[in-house]
Amino acid sequence: MAQLTPRDAPCLFSVNGLAAVELAAGDVPALQAFFEENPLYLESVEGRPPGPDEGRGEFESRPPPEFPFTRRWLVAFVDDSRTIIGIADFLADSLAAGVWHIGLFVIATARHGSGDAQRLYAALENWMRSQGAGYLRLGVVRGNARAERFWARMGFVEVRTREGVAMGRRVNTLRVMAKVLGDGSLERYLQLVARDRPDQGGAARR
Repeated sequence: MAQLTPRDAPCLFSVNGLAAVELAAGDVPALQAFFEENPLYLESVEGRPPGPDEGRGEFESRPPPEFPFTRRWLVAFVDDSRTIIGIADFLADSLAAGVWHIGLFVIATARHGSGDAQRLYAALENWMRSQGAGYLRLGVVRGNARAERFWARMGFVEVRTREGVAMGRRVNTLRVMAKVLGDGSLERYLQLVARDRPDQGGAARR
């Protein structure tokens, strides 16, 4: 079962009885259980089921050297029983100061349609803003219709596409999407993150 063992972990934020906590090395078994209980994401974007070491791989994952950042967060959303109902992976000051990259945001399949995803994302965005985020970016696989609709509803806009991105057993096209927080502008964002300008070619995972 995807249940965290009791420990003194600070709550980043809470909403509707759900709390966001940063995962530690001892939480890898619960993270593995979450992936095994919710294979839809990996099946949809990588064409494969979770591997036997999926949780540890996610916990230890880091972006390539050419993808600078100041801090990586791997967060679980848990209910009152400390059962994981969702996870998020994101980077602070990624590619430029004030730009945060959302690498993963997955809600348990059983909770799809409940409104949890929207509530948790809104709370996460508010928290990131409070930590200094001025711009958000992510990549969504073209053809993953549920994710494409979700991020559009959350206010993200496509800035470019990246073709030929190898992900698991698939080669995908990524829609790179961004959202401006505060007083910034999309034009300013594209000045900060040159790789996301529509005229940039090449393939990249993030």
